[in-house]
Amino acid sequence: MVSYSHSNELALLHRGAEFFPALVLAFEHAHAEIYLETYIFAIDQTGDRVKAALCRAAARGVAVHVLVDWVGTGHATAMSLGKELERSGVRFACFNPWFRRGVARTHRKMVVIDRRLAFLGGLNINDDMISDDGRQQSLPAPRWDFAVSVSGPMVEAIHAEVASLWARQQPQTLRRRLEGLRRLYAERLQPLRQVEQAALVVRDNLRNRNTIQRALLQALGHAHDTAWLVTPYFAPGRKLRKALIHAAARGVQVTLLIGVGQFRMQDAVAQSFYPRLLRAGVKIVEYRGTQLHAKVAVIDDAWATVGSSNFDGLSLFVNHEANIIIRDATFSGTLREYIAQGVREGALVSEAQVAEFSWRRRFGNRLAYLLYKLVLQALTAGRYTK
Repeated sequence: MVSYSHSNELALLHRGAEFFPALVLAFEHAHAEIYLETYIFAIDQTGDRVKAALCRAAARGVAVHVLVDWVGTGHATAMSLGKELERSGVRFACFNPWFRRGVARTHRKMVVIDRRLAFLGGLNINDDMISDDGRQQSLPAPRWDFAVSVSGPMVEAIHAEVASLWARQQPQTLRRRLEGLRRLYAERLQPLRQVEQAALVVRDNLRNRNTIQRALLQALGHAHDTAWLVTPYFAPGRKLRKALIHAAARGVQVTLLIGVGQFRMQDAVAQSFYPRLLRAGVKIVEYRGTQLHAKVAVIDDAWATVGSSNFDGLSLFVNHEANIIIRDATFSGTLREYIAQGVREGALVSEAQVAEFSWRRRFGNRLAYLLYKLVLQALTAGRYTK
């Protein structure tokens, strides 16, 4: 379900150098309420800066709510962070500890301040110069990622999402849970508002199982000239892979910028798709300058998306995710220029290079995909490859 709104003011924020100063400044001007939801909240220089701003807001009487993911943040870090924040008057919760509610994680990165300003994108609360895979390695350059600041009517929709997930983490009676489910079902039956410019799209395991993928499939299906897609982890289901191939077959210039070098198995899974995509005319570029963490796309310089959803099985079929879709030529053009710069900095993958892969590498790539497919099919009851 996609509901568009107009009269929103959006600003594209590239990397932590633009995102974190804007975020902290917004916290300093908060008057009534802050909701922060993130996958990773690290205890590092950046995390300390954000944490201090949240605590100062709470000391002023602002109602501050922080929700972190138990896997992304880590049990020990989450417990330590929660105790420190709660001592300062911040309300803290951890999403799905010990997998008590299944395997799904909240991979969303959303902030709402006073119901007037919101931030959404791919940036966690962690240092731009330190790897986020637990190894704490220094990066050669700041992590490559994007967020969007939003003011206008869409802030209310973002607030509703973060407040709803926060409420579901609190102790509730069975009656309250049933009332919540009835309310969500009633919202699903409401007619769509199709107003141009911007929309919030979320993925969850209740009423929005396929919303993000469906929006991307529709955009690719209507593409005429160009499609630029960026993801650190590429392992989509069959529908999205076919959509890329069909777009290229229609003459659309499809460019896929992929982050590599962080997880060997993930790289192998992505590379298992290379031969067919390249034969279809999809341009594949590997980004190796630093950790690529952006999850963005631009279609025909008129449609763009920024958010937390990777183009892989976990994001598209399992986890809670949140993206913004923007129909605006100026915004799309700006994002496309950033992507084009990333493509220029990356390494183009050719059919000749892939043809020279040794049989061991080809076998390893195929095996990695089969294992990945087996796990995702089990997690999604077979929906991953559909």
